[in-house]
Amino acid sequence: MSDPSDITDPLALEQQVCFALSVAARSVVAVYRPLLEPMGLTHPQYLVMLALWQYAPLSVRRLSELLALDPGTLSPLLKRLEAVGYLVRERDQSDERSLAITLTPKGRELRTEAEKIPPAVVERLGLPVADLQHLHAALTRVIAACR
Repeated sequence: MSDPSDITDPLALEQQVCFALSVAARSVVAVYRPLLEPMGLTHPQYLVMLALWQYAPLSVRRLSELLALDPGTLSPLLKRLEAVGYLVRERDQSDERSLAITLTPKGRELRTEAEKIPPAVVERLGLPVADLQHLHAALTRVIAACR
């Protein structure tokens, strides 16, 4: 049996990028949870809203590409956000096969409340913004390398 502190073991748990990414992702999403709950949003729904606040109107296909989620995963998120009045899904007038997603006034207004989230996350993490920017850049390279 190998010593857990042995960094020469290629299978040492502590040395696995996948392990660090998995734990970090769960931990960071947990930081967001209490900030999103008062808004009635889950983290995946928050990501949908971020994309819409930046790019709306969007087709389901384009939103799927932006979030790197398949449309089947996206559909229940959109239905829930539509049910609470944050967005509307309608047939795209220029392409009847496509659904266009637009924000409602309630969805647009939610942005003001959401603007408090990034600084609260930075404060909670207690890391310099420059470190978070470097982490983001490194993760973006990892994502690109995996595609």
